[in-house]
Amino acid sequence: MDLSVILFFGLGLALLVFGAEWLVRGSSRLAAAAGVSPLVVGLTVVAFGTSSPELAVSLKSAWLGKADMAVGNVVGSNIFNVLPILGLSALITPLLVAQDLVRRDVPLMIGLSVVVWLLALDGAIGRLDGLGLAAGLGAYMVWLVRQSRKENTAVEAEYAAEFAPKGKVSVPANLGLVVAGLALLMLGARWLVGSAVAFAQWLGVSEVVVGLTVVAAGTSLPEVATSVLAAIRGERDIAVGNVVGSNLFNLMGVLGLSAAIAPGGLPVAPAMVGFDLPVMIAVAVACLPIFARGRMIPRWEGALFLAYYVAYAAFVVLDATGHQAREGYARVMLWFVLPLTVVTLGVLAVRVWRGRSGSPA
Repeated sequence: MDLSVILFFGLGLALLVFGAEWLVRGSSRLAAAAGVSPLVVGLTVVAFGTSSPELAVSLKSAWLGKADMAVGNVVGSNIFNVLPILGLSALITPLLVAQDLVRRDVPLMIGLSVVVWLLALDGAIGRLDGLGLAAGLGAYMVWLVRQSRKENTAVEAEYAAEFAPKGKVSVPANLGLVVAGLALLMLGARWLVGSAVAFAQWLGVSEVVVGLTVVAAGTSLPEVATSVLAAIRGERDIAVGNVVGSNLFNLMGVLGLSAAIAPGGLPVAPAMVGFDLPVMIAVAVACLPIFARGRMIPRWEGALFLAYYVAYAAFVVLDATGHQAREGYARVMLWFVLPLTVVTLGVLAVRVWRGRSGSPA
């Protein structure tokens, strides 16, 4: 393989990360200077801004007719956001989810994951499907702004400490950051997609495999940095809210807009409908009892999330190499391991809820 492919892949990834950072920094300062509350900035501009690499890569892939990579990037990123990112954040420090906002958003994430799977059952996510998902993003943002007005002062203070502008905000300088960030995202997406396709051809695997693994992990680096740093600083709501907000943006914004601009919509591979999308749904469902169970993600559950990602990545490797164990492995994961985990976490959640109901106020 030509060394230039590796070089352009690394450069494309670096441009995506720096572009996302500049875009988030500039747009969040401009929004805060315009009077938007730090809570809204954190839950919209920052959470969605960290998903801008996924948006750039998927839009570029869809425009070039690389539908497998466009869809695989979204599905792989959503799985990566929950399992390794939340898992690693919880290992650093147990994550206390003290606000109700995330608990409202998680059911929405589950519902949207199911909707995307249902839309893909016929083998494609059409343009009208994409427009519907994108319209849902607009409605969600309006709802989010309205809900933010009901948040308590403690939550507002936490987001203000992270996202409130420090000192005087220079509008021209931050507009420059936004423009430069967008330019880096577009160039980085072009280089990353081109080199990822070359990787797939060299390895002899499908583009969907590269999208689910290498590209998905690479475009999720801004979420990794945001959530891990928030966990280290003790900013519990930001660490979790960034993951959930990014996943919602991926489903509605990234996938919706990609399907809307792709000629004929986005074809979805049967293997993705049969395994990867159900895994994405199961991962989203697993969040609900964890978040509700005392509103806490302890270290052992973080380790469980990381272990599940290793198991998922193992299947992707088996599938890519055509190993004879892949079918049995997939059945065990789909019909035994994942359901058993969800049921176990659900039982734990019910026990905690009953214990609280029975305790004196």
